[in-house]
Amino acid sequence: MRIAVLADLHACDRWMPLDRIERIVTQANATHPDIIVLPGDFLVGHLVGKKPIAADRIAQVLSGLQAPQGVYASLGNHDWADCPEAQQNGYAQSSVEAALAEAGLRVLKNAAAQMPNGGYVVGLDSAIGHGSTFRPKPRHDPKKAFASIPKGASTILLAHEPDVFIEHASPAALQISGHTHGGQIGALGILATLPSRYGTRLDYGHKQHIERNLIISGGLGYGGVPLRLGRTSEISLIHLRSKPDGATVANRQVTALREGV
Repeated sequence: MRIAVLADLHACDRWMPLDRIERIVTQANATHPDIIVLPGDFLVGHLVGKKPIAADRIAQVLSGLQAPQGVYASLGNHDWADCPEAQQNGYAQSSVEAALAEAGLRVLKNAAAQMPNGGYVVGLDSAIGHGSTFRPKPRHDPKKAFASIPKGASTILLAHEPDVFIEHASPAALQISGHTHGGQIGALGILATLPSRYGTRLDYGHKQHIERNLIISGGLGYGGVPLRLGRTSEISLIHLRSKPDGATVANRQVTALREGV
């Protein structure tokens, strides 16, 4: 099974405009994934020179994503903290959820969906919601999200913040996260952004604990400054295969996204 991961778009007219997102959609479809997942942060946060794009315009472009097992999304912290609608309604509703659903994408907010192949995708709401990584106001509810999953079912978990991997031992064999941007600047050991309470322990790539796997995508957009060094914008491709004992093994490769694509 091949999974394409589009994390942390942080759409904005200057640094991640709609025409670039269109190219991302085209490139993701060209990898012929079985499933496409978008683990949050569609809206732009703190970024120099940003010009935010409304959620409905972003969702309209993302509606072009195609995969036989479906396209699934979860929400990230900036989809709450930087959503004008959420700021006005006391963070009761994010415009991102409604816009993505209207565009035909399945949004999993502490909920699960069964894929045509019989496996499940579970999506958690942001573990931050609004506030900072170190003083979070959580919106996620793992117990509710997994309530309908049969015991032993093959399950993929979407959780924007990777810290969930340590803080909640879910029954999912694979968790897919974003949020860290892989440090965004990974050259010379410098990490420009690493919003995890566990530092480099949950920074980027494939992490494993017994039979549980975590893939942290470096994502596509920017936070703070519109600059990436050593951590190019990426579509992460995850390949799942079954071991003889029925366990799931996750392998990861990265497809670099370049402006010419």
